[in-house]
Amino acid sequence: MVRKSFIVCLICLPALAGTAHALPVNLLSNGSFESGLTAWSAGGSYSSYPISVILTDGTTGSAFGEAIMPDDASGGSPDSAGIHGAYFVDDFAHQTLDQLVYLSAGNYEIGFDAYAPLNGFQNAGDASFSGTIAGVTLANYNVHDHPDYVQTWVNFSGLVTVLADGFYDVSFAYDTNLNPSADVIVDRVYITASEQGGGIRIGTVPEPATFALLAMGLAGLGVTRRRKQD
Repeated sequence: MVRKSFIVCLICLPALAGTAHALPVNLLSNGSFESGLTAWSAGGSYSSYPISVILTDGTTGSAFGEAIMPDDASGGSPDSAGIHGAYFVDDFAHQTLDQLVYLSAGNYEIGFDAYAPLNGFQNAGDASFSGTIAGVTLANYNVHDHPDYVQTWVNFSGLVTVLADGFYDVSFAYDTNLNPSADVIVDRVYITASEQGGGIRIGTVPEPATFALLAMGLAGLGVTRRRKQD
């Protein structure tokens, strides 16, 4: 009887494993910047300081002497907080940070975390910052307008429905025009597959008329080939 029970349990294990939900996977590469700016493209212009990756371990003065606390925002990223973030800091700049990711048609959760250091917030110059993932702008604000973002990790997230397979852009933009200006840190950028619907619809699919024209074209091509064979 013991042997039979053991066999039955072994048979049940694969079925039980099949019912378990797989953990979400971040479809972006290096979304937490633990490998520097690998997989990301930095662009735009700056006067003194390009986009860099700094420590966010709470013990070092990596933001011009200010220690940045670890990312503790509540959000949907499957990545651990880590100890790094992308740092936007310059006084006369138009900086961008981008990554292209291939997405199949379907539903996704998107998001990132952002942080405003206190010493940058206290500067006379403001900074405008925006974050767009797969065509959806999740954040677009001036740092001085949000004292509630200072020394606090804030999560920006949403849902998106991709209508057509293809490459989609993840983009951050940072603009300043005064010396000295406010700064921004970004961490845990993510795109994960979602079972939720109702997201913002992006991408395009061919209209029914386009499908009809395509079918007619293929049919005509088939007739032409048959005639040549005759």
